[in-house]
Amino acid sequence: MLGLAKRVGARFLITSTSEVYGDPLQHPQVETYWGNVNPIGVRSCYDEGKRTAETLAMDYHRGLNVEVRIARIFNTYGPRMCIDDGRVVSNFVAQALRKQPLTVYGDGKQTRSFQYVSDLVEGLMRLMEGNHVGPFNLGNPGEFTMLELAKVVQETIDPNAKIEFKPNTEDDPHKRKPDISKAKQLLGWEPTVSLRQGLPRMVDDFRRRIFGDDKLDSGL
Repeated sequence: MLGLAKRVGARFLITSTSEVYGDPLQHPQVETYWGNVNPIGVRSCYDEGKRTAETLAMDYHRGLNVEVRIARIFNTYGPRMCIDDGRVVSNFVAQALRKQPLTVYGDGKQTRSFQYVSDLVEGLMRLMEGNHVGPFNLGNPGEFTMLELAKVVQETIDPNAKIEFKPNTEDDPHKRKPDISKAKQLLGWEPTVSLRQGLPRMVDDFRRRIFGDDKLDSGL
C-alpha cells in the first residue's frame, strides 16, 4: 500500500494502535514514549506488527517523500460493532443483554480509556486534512477500570447483571490512558462524547441486532 501511495502520489493513513506502548511504564502515554513491549509474547504479533507498520510508513516518508499520517487509536466503541468480536465493551454489552454474567479477567483493576466512534472519525478526518504527520494519540482520556466499566454497563442495561471473574490473559496491559495534548494543539481535536453518553447508543444497536427489534431508536 505504501508503494501504491508512492506511485500515485496519495496521502497514506496508517491506523496504528495504543498497543504500540505495550504494558506502559509511563502514564498517561505520550507519543514520544517508546513503549514496553514483549517481542515474543502472545500479543506480540499485533503489537509489533503495528510498530513495524509505523516504521515502514516513516521510512517511506523520510526516504521517498510519501505523505503519511499516523494515528494511534485507543479503545473505541459504538453502534455496528461486531457483537461477538471479543472486545471488552462488546463483550459486556452482549453479555448483559443476553442475561449472562459479565466476564472480568484478573482482578478487574486494569484500566482502559474508551472513545465513541464519532469522536475517532472526527480526529482521523482532521489528521488527514492537516499538515502534520504524527503520530497522534486519538483516544478519550477518561480512564475506567474494568470493574468500573462493568458498573456503567450494569447501570445502562441491567443493575442485577452478575460479574464473573476469570484468570487474566498473558501480557495484558495494566494501564492505558492517552495524553492527547498534541492532538489538541495541532489538530484542534478532543473527544466530546462521554462513556455514559455513548454507551446507550451502542446498547440500542446491539439490542436491535440481538433481538431483532427494529422499533428502537438508536439515538444516532
